[in-house]
Amino acid sequence: MSQAVVESRRPAPAVAVPMSVRRKTSQEKQEDEVWTAESLLALAGDENRYELVRGELMMMPPAGVRHGKFAARLVRAIGSYIEEHELGEAYTAEPGFELEAEPLTIRAPDVAFVRQERIPPEGEPEGFWAIAPDLVIEIISPSETARQVHEKVADYLRAGTQLLWLVYPASQTVMEYHPPMEARRLTVEDDLDGGDVVPGFRYPLKRLFA
Repeated sequence: MSQAVVESRRPAPAVAVPMSVRRKTSQEKQEDEVWTAESLLALAGDENRYELVRGELMMMPPAGVRHGKFAARLVRAIGSYIEEHELGEAYTAEPGFELEAEPLTIRAPDVAFVRQERIPPEGEPEGFWAIAPDLVIEIISPSETARQVHEKVADYLRAGTQLLWLVYPASQTVMEYHPPMEARRLTVEDDLDGGDVVPGFRYPLKRLFA
């Protein structure tokens, strides 16, 4: 496989930026206050989406409708397969996964899968989960830059994610990643293949992008 190259796209005007470069309001944290998992969780219910990247709060605009459509199609397909074969659990609605404790990095994928043997008997935590999902699916929004996408991929793979699919709706392509940073580009003629991570799962990209 070739070295990873994130698909190039013209940057959109609305880009996720660190909160530290925005003008602070009376409702926002002091510049020198450290963000924690608890303080990030307290933002739940806000109209925006947030991630912590190496201790820095990143704010993203709400996802678009097409973004939601593709995420829903994928979680229905893979979720039903995982449930039928009792492989583990699929997660959606951008759950937070703590990928690194110091500096704190919490990512929120569109869709994630965790193998059954990695889920504790008491179930998942109420808040963020200090674990790297086995599979991550991200629908790439026009607001994300190539650099931001590359950093996101690196964070997941470094933390232990074994398979990552980046979906590019505009070009109807998917970038598939495996550790350490191997990638291949899939088109509408290809299928998503769960490989050793989700054994037996296949999903035609023609169906996804129909």
